Amino acid sequence: MATKHYLSYLQETMSHRWDCLALQDLDGANKYTYAELAAAIKKLHVTWQELGIKEGDKIALCGRNCANWGLLFLAAESYKAVVVSILPDFTAEGIYSLVDHSEATLLYVGPNVKKKIDPKMMKGLKATIFMDDMTIVEADDATQKAFDGVEAAFVKAYPDGVKLEDMNLPTDNLDKLAVINYTSGSTGNPKGVMLTHLNLSGNVEFACQRIPHKPGDKVLSMLPIAHMFGLMFEFLYQVCDGAETYFLTQAPTPTVLMKAFAQVKPFMILTVPLVVEKIIKKGVLPKISSPMMKVLWKTPGINRVIRSKVKEGLDKTFGGELRYLIIGGAALNGEVEQVLHDIKYQYCVGYGMTECAPLISYEDWWAYKFHSCGKDLPQCHVRIDSEDPYGKDGEIQVKGINVMKGYYKNEEATKAVFTEDGWMRTGDLGVLDKEGNIYIHGRSKNMILGPSGQNIYPEEIEDKLNSMPCVVESIVVEREGKLVALVFPDTSAEGKKLLGTKSLTQLMEENRVAVNKDLPNYSPISAIELVASEFEKTPKRSIKRYLYK
Repeated sequence: MATKHYLSYLQETMSHRWDCLALQDLDGANKYTYAELAAAIKKLHVTWQELGIKEGDKIALCGRNCANWGLLFLAAESYKAVVVSILPDFTAEGIYSLVDHSEATLLYVGPNVKKKIDPKMMKGLKATIFMDDMTIVEADDATQKAFDGVEAAFVKAYPDGVKLEDMNLPTDNLDKLAVINYTSGSTGNPKGVMLTHLNLSGNVEFACQRIPHKPGDKVLSMLPIAHMFGLMFEFLYQVCDGAETYFLTQAPTPTVLMKAFAQVKPFMILTVPLVVEKIIKKGVLPKISSPMMKVLWKTPGINRVIRSKVKEGLDKTFGGELRYLIIGGAALNGEVEQVLHDIKYQYCVGYGMTECAPLISYEDWWAYKFHSCGKDLPQCHVRIDSEDPYGKDGEIQVKGINVMKGYYKNEEATKAVFTEDGWMRTGDLGVLDKEGNIYIHGRSKNMILGPSGQNIYPEEIEDKLNSMPCVVESIVVEREGKLVALVFPDTSAEGKKLLGTKSLTQLMEENRVAVNKDLPNYSPISAIELVASEFEKTPKRSIKRYLYK
């Protein structure tokens, strides 16, 4: 069956929800009905025409979640430009590197990014623009002059305003590049995942068919929209299928989230395990952990009443209208999942990665199998590289229309990630059951998932740490949602010379502070622990990471 372009879904939705709310900042800064969204898209198209932006040019977006980020994405995609999505948490140097590597022509920034970058540090940009109000931050004289003529050009192009018939969104470019999404930070060689319109459409098509919206359905965009999980399932599929999307424009602290859930009353929440684990561990487990409650929790009859009360409380926490709780990005804590399972909560755990735009597997909550991550999608097939895929772990490999085109300007990495017969290696280990459910049993990669879904690569942090005084080698691990660095110190004569009059503990604290200044704010080292001996190695001299927690 031919895949339907996601912009076709948006076109159809605009036709029957023209005057309905599409996007809104939760703080009220910006708000768009579908009609207002259409007009804003067309005004951006006129702006880019005046600035000389061509089809295939790269437009970089680097800012917090907000309605204008979503607007810019839709405008760029329907202009046939390529969106470069960059996390605003990166250091200024990291942003410079990724903008230059992507060859972006325009850069739109949010308030925090605007404060920390110097636009002159990036080559090839026609302009840096403030996404909150679409004003110029930095541009050459010619670009500024062209920008000044946008208002008149827009009025000339649409003297009677933008009408529905003006929204002839392009759908003839499924095989063309749509997004470059970076999976790495500012150190080493960045890996820009190249996603086509077909990749995006495969995800949108699956979601629209499998989890269609009802009129008035609301969703809260709280995961980083610069990551594919948040971009696809808290914005793109939602706006294409007619939901009202509310953007959380501030840090998703527990207090902020609880207030937002109560205000929005979302029909669906997509989140990473850490958010759910904090809610369950703080609000549920203390109430059911006494010896008496442990007995009652399992006593037939009375347990139904207790579990029903727990479920009712959890529903209230999430706003009272929740029909789907979809968790992804990492393994869910076993104790927490057991509680969700016991109370028959409407949850499931999915599986995906940026390279698949992002979804690989999913199952509706009423058919979801405990501890699995669902079945592979019709759009994205899975195989286990094992002599016994039902009994012996093997690498999970994927193939289908969701799978990326490759890594931008990185043929070596692209070649390495695909098998000779065209399947993409995920780096994850798992098995299947006879019904096709996927069970992930480990990761060959070392990625750590941040508190809001950001990918944290410990090797990048270790590389910085290993260059600090008196550090021989280090491992960064996750403990209770925080990063801890285990360090084997240099106690040789040379190390003691570097130490001077300071204590080793004092120097390591100085190292921690120094390294954190050069890290994104979602991945600080919370503590450094010293180890007494060198880390145990493999014959190839790689550290046996699994021995250290």
